[in-house]
Amino acid sequence: MRTVPLAEQIVLVTGGARGLGAAIARAFLQQGSRVVVNYHRSAAAADALASEFGPDRVVAVQADVTDRHQVDALFDSAREHFGSTVTTVVNNALIDFSFNGDDRAKADEIEWSAFDSQFRGSVAGALHTTQAAVPGMREAGFGRITTIGTNLVQNPVVPYHDYTAAKAALLALTRTFSADLGPDGITVNMVSGGLLRTTDASSATPPAVFDMIAESTPLRRVTTPAEFADTVLFFASSWSRAVTGQNLVVDGGLVKD
Repeated sequence: MRTVPLAEQIVLVTGGARGLGAAIARAFLQQGSRVVVNYHRSAAAADALASEFGPDRVVAVQADVTDRHQVDALFDSAREHFGSTVTTVVNNALIDFSFNGDDRAKADEIEWSAFDSQFRGSVAGALHTTQAAVPGMREAGFGRITTIGTNLVQNPVVPYHDYTAAKAALLALTRTFSADLGPDGITVNMVSGGLLRTTDASSATPPAVFDMIAESTPLRRVTTPAEFADTVLFFASSWSRAVTGQNLVVDGGLVKD
């Protein structure tokens, strides 16, 4: 299988301006990649990241990944800016969500609208970026797609029903896409985390919850966004050239998949 060094890859990170997305974008930039930072409403954060690394390395592009027409325009802007096709996609974008288990609707309270919102963000968003990326990846004979999941699929200890169900569907999509796209030299994998310390989404989590999770892990600490991003780099690198359709849980050993 053809491989492309990280320093030669053009990487799209959806939701790449803040939190985990920004950590992933920075990880690729530190390896010499050129990065497309997609954002929805976080223009200031995206522009700050682009200014820090300069236009030769980063372009910030606004798009709602739940809208296929906006995603197509996003890929067109990326190709126009860098003069080449996107080789690597990280489906990180998350519809508005706060990780606060005390403030979540229980099974007899939650409404379908919550599920619909999360499915549009996680599943429709990944579908749109994948479909927009595949023609260029086939042209290049190389492609890396990584989706961001959650260890709650294996260990649903918090009633994030809508979020967890959407990520479970995204895992299924990851595996079916890997089988479909493998002959084109395109790998599709998932990296699943637990609660990360700290992102915008986990900022509402009480400190006691972080401490409890840390005590439950073999490493006795909570995974950071930068540590999580390391595994995303692995799936984009030549070291993973024979790996596809996999879900790697990165949470300090808390959950065994």
